[in-house]
Amino acid sequence: MELRTIRIDGTTRAARVEGDQLVLLDASDVGALLRSGADRNADGATVEIATADHAPLVTHPDKIVCVGVNYADHIAEMGRDVPPAPTYFAKFRQALIGARDDIMLPVPTVSTSIDWEGELAIVIGAEARHASASEAQACIAGFTVLNDVSVRDYQRRTTQFLAGKTFEGMTPLGPGLVTVEELGDGSGLEITTEVDGVVKQSSNTSQLVFGAIDIVQDLSTIITLEPGDVIATGTPGGVGAARTPPEWMSNGTLLRTTIAGIGECTNTCRLPG
Repeated sequence: MELRTIRIDGTTRAARVEGDQLVLLDASDVGALLRSGADRNADGATVEIATADHAPLVTHPDKIVCVGVNYADHIAEMGRDVPPAPTYFAKFRQALIGARDDIMLPVPTVSTSIDWEGELAIVIGAEARHASASEAQACIAGFTVLNDVSVRDYQRRTTQFLAGKTFEGMTPLGPGLVTVEELGDGSGLEITTEVDGVVKQSSNTSQLVFGAIDIVQDLSTIITLEPGDVIATGTPGGVGAARTPPEWMSNGTLLRTTIAGIGECTNTCRLPG
């Protein structure tokens, strides 16, 4: 099953994918659907996918947790050691945009060091605290696509990542949640990032140092995970910051992030105004 969140009639609605149609469901977004337990198989009005305006898959997550340095190929290109435990940082919900929305760049006087980071994202479907491996897998509703677009100079100005990771309107999330019944634990999925039609990242989620179940288990020892929480699992090799010279996105850059079996986000970078 695949679930999406779209903008319609001045609000947002959760929907189920049925062929080339979206069936509207009784929830404001996928997060609300997961929290309420509303019927995902219910009948409803339909909207064509081709004309739908996709909102962020989860519009108001309680938590957006991200994992850094978590792909073997990315660790190698950055010259880092394999971490002994997951490296966590966070985002705020204002960072999220839909799968077709424009990425709102900071003005050049703030930063021009804008990098791409395609990622597999976990969406939590049931509460989890001190979860075993089997409980961790059971609490995952499914997976989606995220790009952790990063403002590298802000990320690096201190030892903490947050400032460069949560700029407003810069993190695509969507278009759909594909359930664990179809994707299992999220391993073995091809992940690709293209910048202006050129492949910059090409990897597989089998490269993850800490997989989805590992991450959920570990996070659940720190805090209770709740339905609608989003966890970005990290980016593979091929980021702009690791290139010589470094490569950055700018006004008009087209960013496409694809994960096999899930879908793609296609977003254009825009300056304000």
